[in-house]
Amino acid sequence: MMRSLYSGVTGLRNHQTKMDVIGNNIANVNTVGYKSSRVIFQDIYSQTVKPATAASATSGGTNPQQIGLGVQVATIDVMHTKGTPQYTGYALDLSIDGDGYFVIENGTDRTYTRAGNFYVDNNDYLVDANGNFVLALTYDTATPPNITGAAPIQINSAYTDVAIDSKGNITALNGSATVNIGTLAVATFSNPNGLEKSGENSYRPTVNSGTAVLCQPDTDGAGKLNPGTLEMSNVDLTSEFADMIVTQRGFQANSRIITTTDEMLEEIVNMVR
Repeated sequence: MMRSLYSGVTGLRNHQTKMDVIGNNIANVNTVGYKSSRVIFQDIYSQTVKPATAASATSGGTNPQQIGLGVQVATIDVMHTKGTPQYTGYALDLSIDGDGYFVIENGTDRTYTRAGNFYVDNNDYLVDANGNFVLALTYDTATPPNITGAAPIQINSAYTDVAIDSKGNITALNGSATVNIGTLAVATFSNPNGLEKSGENSYRPTVNSGTAVLCQPDTDGAGKLNPGTLEMSNVDLTSEFADMIVTQRGFQANSRIITTTDEMLEEIVNMVR
């Protein structure tokens, strides 16, 4: 009888976890570049009351008899589906149409983001909303040149009409002359679902995401850039509200298991009296 009590407790605990995830998704419905998460449940191991038996010459086989011991979280997935681009008209706002992440750096700490709301700081560096440097590709002297890494993008304050095209090429006017400043870096991963959220709309690689592959936008499997737009959150409010209702009912049902088990225990106590 006590098994049902503890099964109900696991149900309450894990439905609360799912509600936490749903609440965070809804809170970030208007967060630029935000990727929603989902919770998947699985059962905990079962107690075998009677094992299976094989058929014999005189009788058939029997199936195992098992009692489950509750529920647990199998995974909390981040859904890396593309959000809808929203037009802003600002030249330094960028969204990625396809796979890939912008590469940002703060000191030696390099992270990756889909939020492309960038601006130029007082030292003429291209940075994100948190002051992290936005990186451009660096090349060697081979023909054709090979990508060797990434470094901060600096845009001279004397330049005008700064523009970034769909392939990440950054240009500006120096008087009447066009200046090529650099090429914005994007990174792809063999398993984006393995990335770890690190706050501030950014992600870190993990042992299961694979290492970052630096490339130019619209090449080597990376998506092209949409200048003058921002990628909005991919949260589907209709789906989140439906999940919230189902989760609430699941929580209520599990609480009912606990109260019913408690009533049964009370009946047993009263029998002794």
